[in-house]
Amino acid sequence: MYLSFFGLNEKPFSITPDPRYLFLSERHAEAMAHLLYGIREAGGFIQLTGEVGTGKTTIVRSLLAQTPENTEIALILNPRMSPPEFLLTLCEELGIGVPDEATGSLKDLVDILNAYLLRAHAAGKRVVLVVDEAQNLAPEVLEQVRLLTNLETNTQKLLQIILIGQPELRELLDRLELRQLAQRITGRYHLDPLSAPETAAYVRHRLRVAGATSEIFSRRALQRIHRLSGGVPRLINILCDRALLGGYSLDRHQVTGPLVRQAGVEVFGRRAERSWPLWAGVAAVAALLGAAGIAFWRFGPSLPAISSARPPVQRRAAPARLPTHSPPTHGAARAARPSVSLQGLLGRYGAQATAAAAYARLLALWGLREPAGGPAPCQQAAQHGLVCVQGQGSLGELRLYNRPAILLLTDAAGQTYHVVLQQLAPSHATVDLGPTPARVRRTALSRAWLGRYALLWRPADGRLRTLSTGMSGAGVRWLRRSLQRLEGVPAGRDPGTVYDSGLVRLVRRFQRSHGLAVDGIAGVQTQMAVSGALPDPHSPLLAAQHNGG
Repeated sequence: MYLSFFGLNEKPFSITPDPRYLFLSERHAEAMAHLLYGIREAGGFIQLTGEVGTGKTTIVRSLLAQTPENTEIALILNPRMSPPEFLLTLCEELGIGVPDEATGSLKDLVDILNAYLLRAHAAGKRVVLVVDEAQNLAPEVLEQVRLLTNLETNTQKLLQIILIGQPELRELLDRLELRQLAQRITGRYHLDPLSAPETAAYVRHRLRVAGATSEIFSRRALQRIHRLSGGVPRLINILCDRALLGGYSLDRHQVTGPLVRQAGVEVFGRRAERSWPLWAGVAAVAALLGAAGIAFWRFGPSLPAISSARPPVQRRAAPARLPTHSPPTHGAARAARPSVSLQGLLGRYGAQATAAAAYARLLALWGLREPAGGPAPCQQAAQHGLVCVQGQGSLGELRLYNRPAILLLTDAAGQTYHVVLQQLAPSHATVDLGPTPARVRRTALSRAWLGRYALLWRPADGRLRTLSTGMSGAGVRWLRRSLQRLEGVPAGRDPGTVYDSGLVRLVRRFQRSHGLAVDGIAGVQTQMAVSGALPDPHSPLLAAQHNGG
């Protein structure tokens, strides 16, 4: 999407932990030192805590990459389990075979684990247990963890334990009944958010890793990022990613303070215009990205994603040559009401803006009706040759694909909604919400949209795949015939089914004229753009002649 626009090789602000992007601020370097000490030295527990989004899991990933050769690490990411389940998971992480009759016995599991630890010790190996999200450990499991430190020789503990969690972990270990465990903690460290200078260095570091060769964020933009995020790396990533998307959509090669402020409004709601309450912001965004994201996509468990597919490279995507006919009558868009306030619309009909309702409306536009108690929407769509596609992008990108889409919107209070974008014009859009569709201002829609979408598309050969040199089949035949049609080549001659150099040239010309990455490879973005540029009486359109303006 915005990668080539800013000269980047990959997305620099993904919220998934990637050790390559680890930024060792003074605080993070100290935290890493504590964990390395816990691996190399024997005895007791090491405790690392930090607020949501401060980079604990990223540090763990980096730690695993620096593990000494003579060390085995068992990493438990989800410790919500009973004591037998915990011990069984530990054995599985270490590759220890457990007989079926021993899986429910604490004594048998401890004996098996002890025997393994003694063999590892005799072989000169150290075994380390790392428990992430340790604040979720039940007290009875924590007591079992404490008992594991009793596994020892005359001179050395056989198992080193590192507990990583949110500040609630400290409160948990302060309980009177857990004082024996607390007394065995030999190292404690709390990971604080980044300072303002560290925030700026963090942003620049991630951009450099992603391939940036210039200063993309202005000094005032960096200052505002720190003020809105409070120095929490996860919030910094979310803000920066949204600000880059905003800069791309507005054709600006440098992200400024106002762009960051607008990104804050779109991510956090109107409260971002004031000083954002730090930890309330963390909780709100974590809940938004977790719960809302899961709810949005739960109806399509295998949705292919194209958000990281080959992005547009031109300064702005040129508008596709859109067909001039109306959508098909079998799933025709309902007539829209006069322009209304989008936020008012969400306030009035927000209860109906669920993922299930949105998919039902989207299927209806394709002439399909979701049967009660039937298959999931995407499975039903697949029965009719359609595929569900999800991604993150801009309204210009959706106009290029020219298909109705489900958008994930938010209001000023941070509440999320699933709304079908039925039609899109230069100044307004038609959203299908409430008893009848309504026209809203395109600028209002852009402000409320979180950038995530889901749409339906009908591939020529029924499969969602990238087409490239040497491939053959119905998809290649459709691609060549479609591109020739767009270029005005008369039909008649067999277009051929092999992806050869001639088709590469056709693809490159189309990509260049439509603002896509010019590589001659027909990825999902390119294929959908080709499909959106051609009249299709059997598909609903996002932009048609009668909705211009």
